Order: sequence, then structure tokens, then C-alpha cells
Amino acid sequence: MDAHEATEPLRLLAPDGSAVGDTDVGLEAGDLRGLLRWMILARRLDRACIALQRQGELTVYPGFEGQEAAQIGSAAALGPDDFVFPTFRELAAALVRGVDPVQYLAYHRGTWHGGPYDPRATGFGPICIPVATQILHGVGYAMGLRLDGAASCSLTYFGDGSASEGDFHEGANLASVYRAPAILFCQNNGWAISLPTAEQTRGEIWRRAEALGFPGVLVDGNDVLAVYRVTREARDRALAGDGPTLIEARTYRIGAHSTADDAGRYRDEAEVDAARAIDPIERYRTWLLAAGHADEAFVSACEAETDERVSQIREGVVAQPAPPVEWMFDWTYADPPATLLRQRAEALGDG
Repeated sequence: MDAHEATEPLRLLAPDGSAVGDTDVGLEAGDLRGLLRWMILARRLDRACIALQRQGELTVYPGFEGQEAAQIGSAAALGPDDFVFPTFRELAAALVRGVDPVQYLAYHRGTWHGGPYDPRATGFGPICIPVATQILHGVGYAMGLRLDGAASCSLTYFGDGSASEGDFHEGANLASVYRAPAILFCQNNGWAISLPTAEQTRGEIWRRAEALGFPGVLVDGNDVLAVYRVTREARDRALAGDGPTLIEARTYRIGAHSTADDAGRYRDEAEVDAARAIDPIERYRTWLLAAGHADEAFVSACEAETDERVSQIREGVVAQPAPPVEWMFDWTYADPPATLLRQRAEALGDG
């Protein structure tokens, strides 16, 4: 196969919402409706967070509009004892894992580094800003799970840009050699900040797994059912002792890299409009209604519930108090130097 020939991703739902594959992914009707509820909440909250940043209530925020199916479908396929290692763009996945969004957003408000939620209770690690370092964390954790004989796995999220980092290659190789129960989940949203995927790699990311001796899967990241299926299958492999899986979910980042970025400087708006036309939420909503798993009353109820919850989250974020001034100085030195002690006294009004 020519290195430049595009592979068709696994897809169960066409962009118009019609079924093009077996849509029985093992979920009951209530769980299927739950996927839509999560996606609606994720998008509304994402947009509210961008507004909060513009209003000065958050320091910086990385939007994920367009990636709801990739995050919701993958997170929903995990078990309660599995562990997620995120980047800084997985708020939708965090919601599914039961993370308190107000606590999560404490990081973006600048009141707590990494968020004050309990990673062990939620199975969702602290937000990771350095590019690709969480891949090594996720693989190392999975190696520990294998040594412990635990019936669980890790899932690590990363972007297409991270796949160009040495940490990705090292982590994937370790996962393969030690048959770690790890899922490496690449959200290929088309852009590594301002660099398009086509300019940072000549081949397809999912194919790299073959060279390392474990399966790679390419899935339509805007098809929540397809994402759920491939992630569930990867989890089953991991728990059976068959080692890691690399999943490349092709999706699109509708907004800028973050609220500190101007995507209009490097991206054609026509490309964004084309991506909006294959919206993952509308695709799934259309299928869900046509399949008889939900009705318009359910969708309306979801939207009303979401509006109320987002309002509550917004109030909770804005109400977060500023961190104590002494935090700038505490936990830095076991034996603080005199200069730091003097600065601390001045800042606290003790000097």
C-alpha cells in the first residue's frame, strides 16, 4: 500500500446518521441514551468554559468541540477500576469518569495545580500539560497492573502531535515488550497547534503498532458507537493478557488550540465549516432517534438538564476562592533560604 494512500476508518454510523455497520455494541437503550446526554453536556460545558475565560474567570482553556464522540465513546467503554491518563483537553472524558468539573476547572482557574479531585477515586489522573509525558505514565501504570495481576487496564489520551515525540515511541515499545494492559488512544484532531498532521508524519499513526508487534486500529473519531466498540475490544484484549492496543481516532478540532491561540492565522475557515457539517452529536442524535432508542422529548429534557447543570458548574467555578498567599512559598524547600523567608514575611505582612 502506498504510504500516502488514506485508509478508511472503522465506522458504524455515516455522517448523516444512517447505520453502515452493526450498531449493536452491547449497550442497552438507557446506556445508548446516556452517550448522547454526556455529549450534549460536554459541548455546552466546553462553550461555557471558553466564555468564562473570555470573562477573566479562567486563565487559559483548551476547547475540544468536535471531539466529543472520541472522548465520550472511549471513556464509556472503560471499567470502574481502569485508570485514565489525560492531556489537558479531556474534560469530556473526565465527566464520564465522575470527576467534579468544578474541581477539574480549578486548574484552569489557577487555584490548584492539576485539579483537587482525587485521581484514585475517579480513575482519572491529573491534567498533563507536557507533550506526551503521560504516555510513559500510562504504560508504567499498566506494567504495574500486570505485575499485580489486576483485572484492569490503563488508557492514555494523546494527540497527533504527541505521536511525534520520543515518549510515544518509548512508551509504545515498553507496552509491547512487557505486554502491558495499556490502551494508547490518539485523538488525531488534524492539528498539533498550528502544524497539520500531514506535515508532521508521512504515514498513518495507527500503523506504527504493527512495527512494535501489537494491534493498531483506525476509527472514525466522530462516530461514538465505533469508538466505544474499538475501545471495548482493546480493553478486552488487555484484560485477557494480550497486551496493548493503539487506537487512532480521526476527528477534528473545531476551535483553536486554546484560548491563547488564533487558529485563523494558519487555518482556512472553509475547513472548519466542512468539519461542522459532520458533527458527531448530530450524527449520533439522528441515529438514536431513527433507531427508536430515544425521542425528541428525551433530547429536549437533556438540553434543559444540561443548561441547569452548566449554570451550576459556572457558579461553582466563579465562587472558588483564591489560593492562600503562603502557597507561593510552602512545599518548595525543606529548609527555606533566608531570601525566601524574607519574601514570605513581606507577602504575608509579617515583615
